[in-house]
Amino acid sequence: MSDTTTYTTTETSERERDRTEEQEPQSSVTCPECSGSLVTDEEHGETVCADCGLVVETDEIDHGPEWRAFNSSERDSKSRVGAPTTQMMHDKGLSTNIGWQNKDAYGKSLSSSQREKMQRLRTWNERFRTRDSKERNLKQALGEIDRMASALGLPENVRETASVIYRRALSEDLLPGRSIEGVATAALYAAARQAGTPRSLDEIATVSRVEKMELTRTYRYVVRELKLEVKPADPEQYVPRFASQLDLSEESSRQARDLLRASREQGVHSGKSPVGLAAAAVYAAALLTNETVTQSEVSEVADISEVTIRNRYKELLEAKTAEAN
Repeated sequence: MSDTTTYTTTETSERERDRTEEQEPQSSVTCPECSGSLVTDEEHGETVCADCGLVVETDEIDHGPEWRAFNSSERDSKSRVGAPTTQMMHDKGLSTNIGWQNKDAYGKSLSSSQREKMQRLRTWNERFRTRDSKERNLKQALGEIDRMASALGLPENVRETASVIYRRALSEDLLPGRSIEGVATAALYAAARQAGTPRSLDEIATVSRVEKMELTRTYRYVVRELKLEVKPADPEQYVPRFASQLDLSEESSRQARDLLRASREQGVHSGKSPVGLAAAAVYAAALLTNETVTQSEVSEVADISEVTIRNRYKELLEAKTAEAN
């Protein structure tokens, strides 16, 4: 009786194990023979074991392109995938452009009737891209942001952020009573400060098509209505750019940052222009490291007066001396 019970229990457990193996397929992470790691040979469409060489799977689907390219220009010409979406275009880069070459797919020139047809298609395509006044507004503003950012040497992430800020202002109806150029300039100024690559109001006003007074008024309005978190400009953020334009060494840049930190601890920076403090720190650091830089050169780079530099750099040196004592 005991032997029969044992046999029945063993048979039942084997049957349950077989049923479990049928329900749970074997994992393809390890080799079924030696439990080694598996690697995929994309060229032959096979999955093989790296240890024993067992071919686990064959005729795999190749999810890559059906064409081959041997350099970047071939890859760009053969690829049928467009550029990624971007906020810097009014349609986010999802529209279709009709080429201007007037050639067919084989490189042959089109006939006169086909050229006229393609020109009409280009005209209507351009009209459809900007169907209403809001899209025309956005197209003009984003072009203005890109133009000013290029003139100021701002990176692409700042342009993307400025485009998003302008889109928010447009969607929340902040533009009535204000110029497109004014809101676009304010968005770029706010984006540059948020990204830690600020530009002074004078630099922004130089490349903008609006007056400085209108720019400051529009900037305060946009920041307040959109509830943007914009920290006060840090003078240290201007130091690398000024030092680079003046061809100063890394030692001078480090010394300028030390002077600005000392001035912050001594409370000298309170109520002072961050651009003026940064320019004065760069000039004082050049003097401390025996590098030849004149006040007029620093004034031209920072776009501030020489009087400001003379007043501020003395205050910075005094703060540094006070900290040392």
